[in-house]
Amino acid sequence: MANLTPALETLQKKGIKLAVNAGASDTEKLAKAVVEIVKQQGLDLKVAWIEGDEVMEAVNKLLAAGEKFENICFGGDLKDWGFEPLAAQCYLGGAGIAEALRQGADIIVCGRVADAAPTVGACMWWHGWNRESDFDPIASSLMAGHLIECSSYVCGGYYSGFKDLFDGCENIGFPIAEIHADGSFYMEKEPDTGGEISVGTCTSQLLYEIQGPQYYGSDAVALLEGIKMTQVEKDKVYLEGVKGKAPPTTTKVGITAKGGWQAEFHYYLCGLDLEQKAEWTEKQVRYSMGKNAQKFDVLKFTLNGYSPDDPRNQDVATADLRVFVQTKDRSLVVRDSMEVPGFNRWCMENFLQSCPGATIENDIRQSAGKEFYEYWAALLPQSQVKHKVKLMWTSDAIDIPVPKSVQEYGYKREERQWSYETKSPAALGSFGTTTRAPLGWIALGRSGDKASDANIGFFTRQQDEYEWLRSLLTVSKMKQLLGPEYNGKGVDRFEIPGIRAVHFLLHDHLDRSYNASSTYDGLGKNVCEYLRAKYVEVPNVFLRRGRV
Repeated sequence: MANLTPALETLQKKGIKLAVNAGASDTEKLAKAVVEIVKQQGLDLKVAWIEGDEVMEAVNKLLAAGEKFENICFGGDLKDWGFEPLAAQCYLGGAGIAEALRQGADIIVCGRVADAAPTVGACMWWHGWNRESDFDPIASSLMAGHLIECSSYVCGGYYSGFKDLFDGCENIGFPIAEIHADGSFYMEKEPDTGGEISVGTCTSQLLYEIQGPQYYGSDAVALLEGIKMTQVEKDKVYLEGVKGKAPPTTTKVGITAKGGWQAEFHYYLCGLDLEQKAEWTEKQVRYSMGKNAQKFDVLKFTLNGYSPDDPRNQDVATADLRVFVQTKDRSLVVRDSMEVPGFNRWCMENFLQSCPGATIENDIRQSAGKEFYEYWAALLPQSQVKHKVKLMWTSDAIDIPVPKSVQEYGYKREERQWSYETKSPAALGSFGTTTRAPLGWIALGRSGDKASDANIGFFTRQQDEYEWLRSLLTVSKMKQLLGPEYNGKGVDRFEIPGIRAVHFLLHDHLDRSYNASSTYDGLGKNVCEYLRAKYVEVPNVFLRRGRV
């Protein structure tokens, strides 16, 4: 409300329509608050809200009828999860937003809709698309929404070519998508702001949080392999080539449960022999825990960072030994006091017999347990969703039916996506002499999360670099580059030649997803930069052009 309230007068004056994904809020309560502030300002803005995303009742009914709700990331049935579902939210599409706009709404407050759904809904309304047949333009608007859904990302945020964008990086602009009746669109950004709109920044964002060659929405399925981008002028990119298929019979549902309590303790280790110092400390803490160590569902000791040769100062010679625990037994982590045996004490009491150069952090609040939540991603039939538009100015409720054109795409990953190695790979020796160097000197990239899966897309600046990249980055090479980070599970691969990109999906790479993850990279945003830092044989002809 703090952001919306000062903008209301401008919305009315300029006739701007607004649809917001407010799935993290009490949607009806928020819509009522918007109506009240509109009245207080004496404005004439019509407010609607979208419901149907809360589907706990439907999930329970289907569970009782024998529905498995297989996890789409790591398999298994919901009944065997070991946690009691607390809430379930599904992802709605843009059809409800389109209907609200047709009814005259100026502001639409949505429950949990897909991030791209406001863009899809606005386009369906504006262009009058038929949701039963206009799959190509609907799918293209889905991708336009995907590009702008994270605001400044597509304008240079999280961009691996960031070193060229330092001027103005304090205020990277917001994106603007101009979407045509055939679905093709231009990407631009606010004038006089930092960052840029380029084929590179658009490619980076396109590759973020996708799962394969098919991008699923409730209104259409977008096929990504034919996408093309053209730099029309400075800060203006044209995108075309998206093909669409009929919407799926299902939508994604996220089921949340209380997971227990988690805590962590940090030792700072310095100087030489860091691995032996970490081993010393772990041995002591485990001894203090005794049989209590078995009561933790997760108990991890990780040494993060290293001391370089001849360190330039003490801080860079310091590494973090993180002790991380999760448990259903709150008594193990409930106290942050030395008086009561528990996680904090078992870590703290070893300080006076610790290895040389060990220091504890001076804020031990993280060692007191906090609640965390587990997340289960599955598929729910759209027919079970009560998708409605509520018009606040008339009190009418309009049902949004499932499209008649829905198509069954299956429930298993191998039915919903395809994966392949490159066709006719080039001989790596054909690119001439090489130097062992970081992959990221030539390849840009982007990574992200979808529940517990991580996705990574790599792309290049030149076509011959792409021929090398697609030939180099096989599934087996990806597993090799991941090294100890590879979890032994599936790795999927596909290509988007029009943007010189190779994409990988790492199955269940993120340890149960963000809320429960025991890793630093719970959102998968860092794995690409880790891989770009790995050394490969890079053709010298590419290096002579300059590093990314």
